[in-house]
Amino acid sequence: MIRLRHIQKEFPNGVKALEDFSLDLDKGEFVSLLGPSGCGKSTVLSLVAGLAEPSGGQIEGDRNKLGFVFQEPTLMPWATIGRNVGLPISLAGGEGDIRGLLAKVGLENFIDAHPRQLSGGMKMRASLARALAGQPDLLLLDEPFAALDEIIRYDLIDQLLALWMEAKFTALFVTHSITESVFMSQRVLVMSSRPGRIVGEIGIDAPFPRSPEFRASPDYARLCGEVLHCLKGAA
Repeated sequence: MIRLRHIQKEFPNGVKALEDFSLDLDKGEFVSLLGPSGCGKSTVLSLVAGLAEPSGGQIEGDRNKLGFVFQEPTLMPWATIGRNVGLPISLAGGEGDIRGLLAKVGLENFIDAHPRQLSGGMKMRASLARALAGQPDLLLLDEPFAALDEIIRYDLIDQLLALWMEAKFTALFVTHSITESVFMSQRVLVMSSRPGRIVGEIGIDAPFPRSPEFRASPDYARLCGEVLHCLKGAA
C-alpha cells in the first residue's frame, strides 16, 4: 500500500533524522515502528502523512484517505466531542453516524461534552474516533498511549485492535514500548539511532484477537526478548 525507498531527511539545522530508510506497508497490515529516542520515528509518520517532505528518496502509494492520531489529543477546546469527532466528515462535505462512532470507543454518552470535561484517556478515545471518522485506508499513530496509565492503555489497545479488525485499515504505529509493539502488531520494525533506518524486523504470528493469556505466554516473552535484543543492537 505504501512504499518508502532510500529516504533521506535532513533538517535546516543540519541534523540528519533519516538516512537510507526503506519501508513497505501492505494493505490491512498492523506494523509497529520501534527505536531509540530521537531516531526519527515521528519523522517517518510526518513524511508518510505529507506533513514534511523528504530530502531524498521516494514515497509511493495512495495516501488520499489517511488518519493521524498524535501523541496529544489535539481536540478543539471550544467544540463538543461530537463536533470534534465529526470534523473530518464536515470538511469532506459528508454525513456520518457520529454517535455510533463514539459508541465504538465508549463515548456515546459524551457527544455533547467539551474536552475539558473528559479525562486523558477519554480525550484519546475521542482523538481515535476522529481519526477514524473519515474511514481512512491508512492510520498513523504516534505514541498515542504513552501518557496514559497501564490499565487505560490496555483498554485502548484492545479497542484499537477491535476497530482495526473491523475496518481493515492499514496501521503504522510508533511506540517506545516493546510489550505494546509485540501485543499489537503483525510485524515490529526496529530502527537504528539517528540517522534512523530499519535494522531489524520481527514477525508476530499470533492470531487475532489477542487475549490477556497471550501476554502471559512463553511465546510472548520470547518475542519481547527478540525485540529487546534487536533494539539493544540498534542503540
